[in-house]
Amino acid sequence: MSRQKIPFITELPLIIWLVIVWGALWQDFSPGNLIFGGLIAYAVANLLYLPPVELSGRFNILYAVPFIGRFLYKLVVASFEVFWLSLTQGPRLVNAVVAVQLRSQSDLLVTVTGHALSLIPGSLVVEVDRSTSTLYLHCLNVKTPEGAAKIRADVRATEAWLIRIMGTRDDLALLQTEVRFDQENEEREEGIRK
Repeated sequence: MSRQKIPFITELPLIIWLVIVWGALWQDFSPGNLIFGGLIAYAVANLLYLPPVELSGRFNILYAVPFIGRFLYKLVVASFEVFWLSLTQGPRLVNAVVAVQLRSQSDLLVTVTGHALSLIPGSLVVEVDRSTSTLYLHCLNVKTPEGAAKIRADVRATEAWLIRIMGTRDDLALLQTEVRFDQENEEREEGIRK
């Protein structure tokens, strides 16, 4: 299989990123080390086959800023929860592996969602089923099916934020349809209760 030649300007962000990672790994940002890292990065980008990451071509800053705030809030709250659980329950803590099927089939969105979840204490992505876009998370303090459902809802909410930030137009349309459907169901249930 022959690989299509990618223009240098297109692969330049990847090379710059690889040089930064190289310098960070060696903890040496001297010009000589960065030049050598640049040569290695160029060789990696041109000699090793890397499948292209398909970007959606959209990035919504109006959702990105609140997402960062939400992420930081969840990070702080989860840190205190894990600390409290370790003090009060210790080794008696009940854990579970929860499977969550995501809406998007995009490798980028599945990866970003998984990383965002793994950075928050108390949960860790232990496996990804790429064929079905399913994340398997190891979660602390999940004792009931309702607790697992809450985890699934939180994961899908995180994915929804990321779809609004950088998802494809198809993912965004699917999300908007799902949100409208959920709103209609809630209105119907309220009408039945009255």
